[in-house]
Amino acid sequence: MQAFVVTGGTRLEGRVTVPGAKNSVLKLMAASLLAVGRTRLTHVPDILDVSIMAELLRRLGCIVEYDAVASVLVVDVPEELGHQADYDLVRRMRASIAVLGPLVSRVGLADVALPGGDAIGSRGLDMHVGGLTRMGAEFTSEHGFLTASAPGGLTGAQIWLDFPSVGATENILMAAVLAKGRTVIDNAAREPEIVDLCEMLQQMGAGIEGVGSSTLAIEGVEQLAPVEHATVPDRIVAGTWATMAAITGGDITVDYAHTKHLEIALDKLVTAGAMIEATATGFRTSMQGRPRAVDVVTLPYPGFPTDLQPQFIALNSVAEGVSMVTENLFEARFRFVQELTRLGADVHTDGHHAFIKGRRRLSGAPVEATDVRAGVGLVLAGLVAEGQTTVIDVHHIDRGYADFTELLTSLGGEIERVDVPSRG
Repeated sequence: MQAFVVTGGTRLEGRVTVPGAKNSVLKLMAASLLAVGRTRLTHVPDILDVSIMAELLRRLGCIVEYDAVASVLVVDVPEELGHQADYDLVRRMRASIAVLGPLVSRVGLADVALPGGDAIGSRGLDMHVGGLTRMGAEFTSEHGFLTASAPGGLTGAQIWLDFPSVGATENILMAAVLAKGRTVIDNAAREPEIVDLCEMLQQMGAGIEGVGSSTLAIEGVEQLAPVEHATVPDRIVAGTWATMAAITGGDITVDYAHTKHLEIALDKLVTAGAMIEATATGFRTSMQGRPRAVDVVTLPYPGFPTDLQPQFIALNSVAEGVSMVTENLFEARFRFVQELTRLGADVHTDGHHAFIKGRRRLSGAPVEATDVRAGVGLVLAGLVAEGQTTVIDVHHIDRGYADFTELLTSLGGEIERVDVPSRG
């Protein structure tokens, strides 16, 4: 097992380039299954989740080539695809469920192990199943697998989502592009990663209207063609670096980033006292002095992203004043708070609210990452803690952040990856 040893007290300064979005590229890889031939994706991050998804596609019969230096991934999709996504891969990454829609649409059959992934709360598949059922798919669940079949093909339908679920929107969308007739998804998710997927599908020949809105209308086509597509920048990674600049009193320029995807988060940093300056290729974040406490409420896009919530709790833990962070999306996302309190943070939770009283300094201690964003939040806290903070289970961080220690070191941070004994 590996850990990060973070030595606090350094100011981060310099420049970083954001890779393509983790939350987009995995779905783009799944979408490649919809077209026979070679789909080429650029700006692909060198992260663990990409490796897991690549292996899943290989087991379905695809040839996958990845050039980490060039950030290019090629998926060569055969005429005859497999239909089973095995548990040993799906349990490691919830995004594997994204192959459900493409497989049932193109093959007429999908066996997908019930997913695992981050320990941030229950994220049921009811809306995925409900939407695909309305399109004619039949489902059974046994022995840990969800089986979908549509031997006669899928048919367009009117689908209303109870919540703008990103995963359900993606699965239904990818199923609908090859279905017969017209599908309308109401209360669809609007995240930039959804827009990125829609734009790639349109390049492939899909008929999609309402991209970027809460209503997507899809006219099914008989077949799609492989394409080359550049992955949208990772707004969560960009927001993480910006928050690191603020918490350390630093100055970081973030390249290959879209400020419009982070408007609320960047505005919150300004409220905390940071300076945000747009650049030709991204933005610059700088902070002088101690941050001010800032309240945060997570909501579906374009609201404040839940994936930046742990980073802002870390920021508030050393801010001047008292703040409240409200988590509306994942009920277990506050699990990492008990780890943060080991560093001396004054944080109390009540239901889906966290109350934070900022302290001038934290103190280093061993802590455990429970998910990708919580792990990064603990690293942020470690950067401003006295002494050393050891963050274990950093494979979570590897799932979402490429070259993390190298980039942090290049900015002046003191962080080292070490091997530690496995537990149990």
